[in-house]
Amino acid sequence: MKGLSKKEIEIVSDLEFRKKYYFMNRDIAKFFKTETERKNIIYNLRKKGRILKINRSKYYLVPIKARSGEWTDHPFIAIDEICNGGDYFIGGYGAANYWRLTDQIPFAYDVYTTRRQGKIKLFNARITFHRTTKQNTNKGIKQKIQGHDFIVLNKEDAKEWMKSRE
Repeated sequence: MKGLSKKEIEIVSDLEFRKKYYFMNRDIAKFFKTETERKNIIYNLRKKGRILKINRSKYYLVPIKARSGEWTDHPFIAIDEICNGGDYFIGGYGAANYWRLTDQIPFAYDVYTTRRQGKIKLFNARITFHRTTKQNTNKGIKQKIQGHDFIVLNKEDAKEWMKSRE
C-alpha cells in the first residue's frame, strides 16, 4: 500500500486479519518498544486516514479494501463502541426507524447517556449526545445488528416519542 511504512502495514494487516476494526492501544501494544513510538504511529495513521479516533482510548480501523480511505459502519455499532457498550440508549428518529415507526432514514442520531454530551460527526452521520440519569438509561433494551449488541429505546417509549412529534 502506497504511503504506509512497513510497521504501519504490519499493524493494519494484523488488525484486519483478526477482524478487529474497533481497537484500543493495548491491542497493538506488541508492535512498539516505547510509548513515543506508539503515539507517532497512531498520529501518522490518523493523518493518513487509515484510523479514526472514536473516543479517548478507542480507534476505528479503515479497512484496506477502502482504497480512497473512506469507509462507513452501521451508526448503531459505532455509537455502542463510542459508549463502550453501556449507560446509554439510542433514541429519537434512530429508534423510531429501528422499530419501523417511520420510513425516514435518519442522518442524525440522538444518544442519551450518563457519560458525555455534545455533537460529533462520524461516518457521515451526526451524533448528538444528551446527558441523562442512570435511571433513565433503563428505558433502553439490548438488541443485535450485524452480530453486534447495541441499546435502543424500547418500542413503547419510541411510540410515545413519535406521538409527541405530530
